[in-house]
Amino acid sequence: DPCWNFHCKRGKVCHVDKQGKPHCACQDPAACPSTKDYERVCGTDNKTYDGTCQLFGTKCQLEGTKMGRQLHLDYMGSCKYIPPCTDYEVDQFPLRMRDWLKNILMQYYERDLNTSGILTEKQRSKVKKIYQNEKRLMAGDHTVELLLHDFEKNYHMYVYPVHWQFHQLDQHPVDRLLIHSELAPLRASLVPMEHCITRFFQECDGDHDKLIALKEWCHCFGIKE
Repeated sequence: DPCWNFHCKRGKVCHVDKQGKPHCACQDPAACPSTKDYERVCGTDNKTYDGTCQLFGTKCQLEGTKMGRQLHLDYMGSCKYIPPCTDYEVDQFPLRMRDWLKNILMQYYERDLNTSGILTEKQRSKVKKIYQNEKRLMAGDHTVELLLHDFEKNYHMYVYPVHWQFHQLDQHPVDRLLIHSELAPLRASLVPMEHCITRFFQECDGDHDKLIALKEWCHCFGIKE
């Protein structure tokens, strides 16, 4: 099969021409496999799509147009009203996000105790120190004051989770810069729960070059130079 191992970007599928050569063509949105309700996604055009296949197939068909350039995955789930983020909320956002990243690593570490392979050996040794710290907060909803106090008192426990998340996102390519498509997996899954995440990432880009450098990322999370 000429299409075997022939890579097409999202929204395109491989077809074989009359000469038997593979090429990429836009996915027909109507031909996308049926999806469950929970697999629906909301586009930046505020339309609900039956999955990412339909969204990116539509984007591909609009290639070269202003609408095509502006259409991206906004968030997971059907479109809904997302309230605007206030100045106060965006100021408090890093507190919750830092705690969430720390707790994710804790959960990965616990799973790794039974089924190794989730974290690398180096990651495991880093998280072990955090995990064994008896002063850590248990997972849950905490007040802003408590989160701030914990960050100031146990600062060292939050540095690695922030660096780790940047590394997890910085994959295409690995260049210590986050572009829109690298941020999308994290952002799209969190928007319905954390409506400030879009504004947070926009304000992280201090020099407005549409790239978030490692230094900008750490600054946003309150990590010292």
